Amino acid sequence: MKILLTVDGSDHSYEAVRSLKYLSRAEELHIVHVLDVHSPAYPMMMPEVAQELYETVERTMHDDGTRLLDRIVSLLPLDVGPVTKHLVVGSPADQIVALAEQLKVGLILLGTRGFGPIKERLIGSVSHRVLTFGPGVKLILPGPLKTLHGILLPLQGTFDADQALAFLQQKPFRDPPTITLFTVLPHTRPPWPVDAVLAEQMETHALRKANDFLVETAAKLSPWGYQTRVATMLGTPVESIIQEAKTSHPDLILMGSRGRRGITRMVLGSVSHALLHQGIYPLMIFG
Repeated sequence: MKILLTVDGSDHSYEAVRSLKYLSRAEELHIVHVLDVHSPAYPMMMPEVAQELYETVERTMHDDGTRLLDRIVSLLPLDVGPVTKHLVVGSPADQIVALAEQLKVGLILLGTRGFGPIKERLIGSVSHRVLTFGPGVKLILPGPLKTLHGILLPLQGTFDADQALAFLQQKPFRDPPTITLFTVLPHTRPPWPVDAVLAEQMETHALRKANDFLVETAAKLSPWGYQTRVATMLGTPVESIIQEAKTSHPDLILMGSRGRRGITRMVLGSVSHALLHQGIYPLMIFG
């Protein structure tokens, strides 16, 4: 699998570098640093002076970026795969997405940094925009990935499960972690009048069917070396995923990117975006 590692010199990007030791050796490892060079915002400045100032700032940032990439390479874990460095100029999110598409990478790895959740919902941070528009799988780290023994895998139906299985079959991790397969069902009541006992029986039946689905999916992971457990819950997706995470203590949440697309998705968010806003657990998003 080709991996694109994004770095900006922040502590978060160094955590992304360290997390590579938990991933399988890359077919190609591309490291990108984006120079976000702003034009001088002085309306009375002569154009020639403004251009000279811009070029001076760009040269300084270019030199700093080159040194950063060299330092990142020196810190890479052993046996990460063949490495290529990229230093580009432009909007960070746009350049990361464009490079990922150009290189046809299978995984984009980055640390989160930027706006709070309200402003991010409106205009997007780099991690938010990469999650929305970037190709392939995204691994987004709000903090250090200290170990990778357990993964929480929320699933919503067979499409989700098929995508997860296709990704995990590639054996993306150096050591297969234990995976908790999890499904949350909404509290539902039929549109016709029903007593509380019958309603509870219907929910129990739904949970049993969901559990059978998870057990069947988990059985497909066993031949690839994954240990598994299953869990189901009634509730709302984000709150229930966080509640289950507090129970199973995963090192990483792996899930599909479901929900809205494009602008509506950026403004209104989906389950994966909502978990990103929480900033509690490292997220790996497929689909």
